[in-house]
Amino acid sequence: MGEHNFSYRMPVYLFLLAAGLSALFCLLSASGRQEIQHEARVINIEVPVRVFRGSAFIYNLDMDDFEVYEDGVLQRIEAVYLIKKADVAKKLERAQTFYPDVSRQFVFVFELNEYLPKVRDVVEEFFRSVYTSGDSLYVITPVKNYNFKKDSLTILNKEKIADQLVGILRKDLVSGNFEYRSAMKHVEEIFALEVPFDLKQSMYLNAARRLKSIKNIDEQNLEVFADFLKGSEGQKHVFIFYQKEMIPILEGIEDTSLIELRKDVSFDTERIRRIFSDSSISVNFLFVTNKPAVIGDLDVGRMKPLRVRFMDQSYSVFNAFREVSATTGGIADSSANALASFQKAARAVENYYLIYYSPKDYKPDGKFRKIEVKVKNKRYRVTHRTGYFAD
Repeated sequence: MGEHNFSYRMPVYLFLLAAGLSALFCLLSASGRQEIQHEARVINIEVPVRVFRGSAFIYNLDMDDFEVYEDGVLQRIEAVYLIKKADVAKKLERAQTFYPDVSRQFVFVFELNEYLPKVRDVVEEFFRSVYTSGDSLYVITPVKNYNFKKDSLTILNKEKIADQLVGILRKDLVSGNFEYRSAMKHVEEIFALEVPFDLKQSMYLNAARRLKSIKNIDEQNLEVFADFLKGSEGQKHVFIFYQKEMIPILEGIEDTSLIELRKDVSFDTERIRRIFSDSSISVNFLFVTNKPAVIGDLDVGRMKPLRVRFMDQSYSVFNAFREVSATTGGIADSSANALASFQKAARAVENYYLIYYSPKDYKPDGKFRKIEVKVKNKRYRVTHRTGYFAD
């Protein structure tokens, strides 16, 4: 890309993290809850809220249309701002004026097993329809992290920047997945071996265990990521592109032997949901269901007469991040079309209301406070972060 558009920065906590998705948890800081402390020690909580009828955003709501509850107790709303992209479109205030930071930071995490043609479509769509001058962009690949420079449009147009970024992604996704492709190929080669089944099964399980261990997620890494997300200014929108992990199943192997190959999420989902909720960002988990190309390249001649079955190793990963997305007011989508998933998520995060309220009987006891936002007398779909820690 050159020094004009992207600056490469190695993550500080790289030594803490495992390969694969864990690279996500060491790049960025993004702001946590926006709490504004005044001389009278009044604490105000900021809640980004999105209101939909079907997939259509509702623009015409006023302050009195909303109700905010904290731990089940109705709260007094101090102000509501309608935000369109990075602009304050409407201000509704009582006795106090707030100055919300509506600058936008986008974080793209490409945790894909291969370069997919739709990657280009996603990048081009972002620069064509989403990105505006003043936005920040961070890109995380299996190899490096890139920081997009805000002044890049003064040097190159959007089309050229998108083309250069696509080149980087193609290179990083190929080189960064060498170990994964190698492990997958080794699993497949075992199918063609003419050896006793007991030996073949043992070889298969060893190779499959290695494949399973290449991508890992653990609780500590998630906490590190959440801590980073609490530190920077503006509104943060994270898009995680995660490709389904599939493994071919050796014919004749017992299902009980496959149990250990299932990739389970080891962290406390409820705790992680609360940590990410407190960071006041939108996490959008886009689960790409394309099978890795290496599976599609199985040697049909060698595999006959076998009918190869496949096991999805990433189902629990999708479920866990679907909960994280819901907790932060983002979305989770599953599709073979990465562009369609991105367009859906990008539309959902573009417009929102910022609601400010002062908690009744606030106590800085470190406990988690649950937030619930309702629209009075309407059956709308409302998304927002689910709470904060009273530090």
